[in-house]
Amino acid sequence: MKKLIFSALGLCLFALSSLAQPGGADAAYVKDNYTKYEYEVPMRDGIKLFTSVYEPKDTSKKYPIMMDRTPYSIAPYGADKYKGSLGPSPLFLHDKYIFVYQDVRGRWMSEGTFREMTPELEQHKTNKDVDEGTDTYDTIDWLIKNIPNNTGKVGAWGISYPGFFTTTCLLSRHPALVAASPQAPMSDLYRDDAFHNGAFMLAANFSFYPFFTNRQDDKPTQARGSELKYGTEDGYEYYMKMGSVKNSNKPQYYNDTIRLWNEMLDHPNYDQHWKDRNVLPHLHDIKTATLVTGGWYDAEDLYGAINTYKTLVKDNPNTPIYFAMGPWVHGGWARGAGDHLGDVDFGGPTGPFYREKIEFAFFSHYLKGTDADIPKVSTFETGINQWKTYKTWPPKEAEDKNLYLLPGGKLSFDAPKAVVGADSFISDPNKPVPFINSTDLDMKREYMTGDQRFAESRPDVLTYQTDVLDKDITLAGNIWANLKVSTSGTDADWVVKVIDVYPDSAKNNKFTGQGVYMSHYEQMVRSEAMRGKFRKSFEFPVAFTPGQLSPVNFELQDVLHTFKKGHRIMVQIQSTWFPLIDRNPQRFEDIMKAKDTDFQKATNKVYSTKDNPSYLKVRVMPAE
Repeated sequence: MKKLIFSALGLCLFALSSLAQPGGADAAYVKDNYTKYEYEVPMRDGIKLFTSVYEPKDTSKKYPIMMDRTPYSIAPYGADKYKGSLGPSPLFLHDKYIFVYQDVRGRWMSEGTFREMTPELEQHKTNKDVDEGTDTYDTIDWLIKNIPNNTGKVGAWGISYPGFFTTTCLLSRHPALVAASPQAPMSDLYRDDAFHNGAFMLAANFSFYPFFTNRQDDKPTQARGSELKYGTEDGYEYYMKMGSVKNSNKPQYYNDTIRLWNEMLDHPNYDQHWKDRNVLPHLHDIKTATLVTGGWYDAEDLYGAINTYKTLVKDNPNTPIYFAMGPWVHGGWARGAGDHLGDVDFGGPTGPFYREKIEFAFFSHYLKGTDADIPKVSTFETGINQWKTYKTWPPKEAEDKNLYLLPGGKLSFDAPKAVVGADSFISDPNKPVPFINSTDLDMKREYMTGDQRFAESRPDVLTYQTDVLDKDITLAGNIWANLKVSTSGTDADWVVKVIDVYPDSAKNNKFTGQGVYMSHYEQMVRSEAMRGKFRKSFEFPVAFTPGQLSPVNFELQDVLHTFKKGHRIMVQIQSTWFPLIDRNPQRFEDIMKAKDTDFQKATNKVYSTKDNPSYLKVRVMPAE
């Protein structure tokens, strides 16, 4: 995603294109073994893109090129100033490649005007018809012809927003691009970062744009963006005081100065603005071997990784497409052990295995011809903490089953038999359910596995759970919520959380937080929100008729998780989730223009009867 990369503040100061460079042995190795050059590479329309090239000092042989195109700066600038490390991991640095970093069009030291997730074109009739695909083609062509000692083979990688630019590298369709790895790539801006099923991702976006907005014109710069001054450590309190989203443009906040922020506020529906920023329909006729990487607990671009992979496989059946998913947060595979998230222990390091056995092996094979037997699908199964390999994702052997909500807070694979019945709660947007049980200013990444006992105790959260499981149950693939609901208002959000309830006998691990007990821990496994007015169409919202039953169906995305014998499966349903998503006034209107006085209480109901069941459609692996 474009938003949060390895930063508690949600500022992409690391951003994998490193504004702040690490020191130590790698930094010394870079200076001792590479020579840095800076170029302004011309594009077909005359715009020049600022590009840094690190060439091995050993010129006795040729090297393939590894390229990273980024909106987050290729700093440090200056031919005598070096990055502290090169490539996706130190394995690449020491194996020797020609490393290329480029500021994309309209960002930092490159010319042109930046557009959020540049719309891709299917046809390029003149030199004025440019996009990220043509910029990549022109860059690769220039590199191959002008950088000495290259083998004529190019690889590309990038995480988050650079992951999107890696996806668009594929659209260059340049024959020299033989391998690429889009990692946590943005794919459909409306679905990845801006909105989830129409619900605005408030905290993540609000913290991002001041930092990201260091320029809004066509003038190259090395100046950085600004950092918000919150005046508090309590994000829940901060956003409640701000009130309606439209207040974000008051003088004490953005003061109506950030173009990209206003583009989101001006387009709450999935209109042409967003359709143009969906790269997935363009991913056809791809010949480049591709490794798509993501994390099960990526709060930003889970959708992007999963759907980039699925689209590439579907529309390019003869191209080698690989998929790797581990127990990681956004970009968590690139650095660190990847051995836990919050209180949840993954049984040991997972990051080093990915970096050596999957990522490095993939690029070495396609760029240097090394032997490699890389599974097409490498996925980490949470719950039992094991790597699993498959030929396809989701696994073909997974069977569709329905997990039904039943009266009395029960959850079962057996359908309801009652002919009447509904569970209700009062949703008050002026007292919204928090998304975490702690104080934080941003989208705290640990919420993806966080303990949900604090939410279960609230009267505005419905809870359903199975009996104690008498065998392991493994879910592999996407989850669809199929709800039958009503509201006393004319709009409502519906948040569904799938939770693994630990037994009372569960013991704390070395990562368990102070004052936390894993006994009866309610670990969130997957969750998602749905803005109800978009239940029929994301482009053309429809109001609810107060009190009238209506189906609300939406995808919670994929998981690979085992609920172990002795655990329970739980589902929680609520209508606020703050400030992860913005508040719904619970009346049918353009929420981006809502007044503070528009927010009202509503009685929301979830029905589950023989004729109108509410359930989750899940994919269950057969017992081994």
